[in-house]
Amino acid sequence: MELSDKTARQIWQEVRANPSRARFGFGRKAVLVNIDLQNAYTCTDRFKTAYETDPAQLAHINGLARRFRALGWPVVWTRVAYMASGEDAGIWGTRTDTPDSLQNIKHGSERAQFDSRVDVDPVRDVVYCKKMPSAFFETQLQSLLVWHQVDTVVITGGSTSGCVRATAVDSLSRGYRTIVPEQCVADKHESYHFANLTDLMLKYADVLDVLEVQNWLEDQHAMLHTAKGD
Repeated sequence: MELSDKTARQIWQEVRANPSRARFGFGRKAVLVNIDLQNAYTCTDRFKTAYETDPAQLAHINGLARRFRALGWPVVWTRVAYMASGEDAGIWGTRTDTPDSLQNIKHGSERAQFDSRVDVDPVRDVVYCKKMPSAFFETQLQSLLVWHQVDTVVITGGSTSGCVRATAVDSLSRGYRTIVPEQCVADKHESYHFANLTDLMLKYADVLDVLEVQNWLEDQHAMLHTAKGD
């Protein structure tokens, strides 16, 4: 095992700055999967479980969602919420039992609601309530991607070290090119955040500047209009 006195942030900056790093790249069609952008995890002024890394995170995500809709590509939002008993959290909900505990994010509660700052289209977008870290686990996400014939999964939300990472690993395992826009994911502590960005980049996903993802989407939009003769 290699030892280092560098911080997780410093290691991430070195990995990100490597011009020769290999990439999976974008494919032909993508889905946008926005993970758990609900009050429990985004409203830092109200809930101890919330976190913020980039203050513009939600604005960036809303911008990506608009671009995906303009292309006719799927936009997915997930959130976690549990029964009054908490039994549907399974073993994950047994370590603690405080008002802040995972299994105490109840259906219909303020903690379970999407942050009012995120632009969820109730008609156009797909919303899943998930119970475990990965957005793929026991949801209809896989079937949705097959129906839309996508080959690329763009992941935003939180946390970087938890549900984002779990979804990225499952995405790659299912054969999808996986993209994580750096400014669109967040975590509770910078050590977890940057360590997992590094691990994602080296193993499971392309971690890109959000501007690069936006530019790719704009290129796809231009090609679509050219093909239609607009």
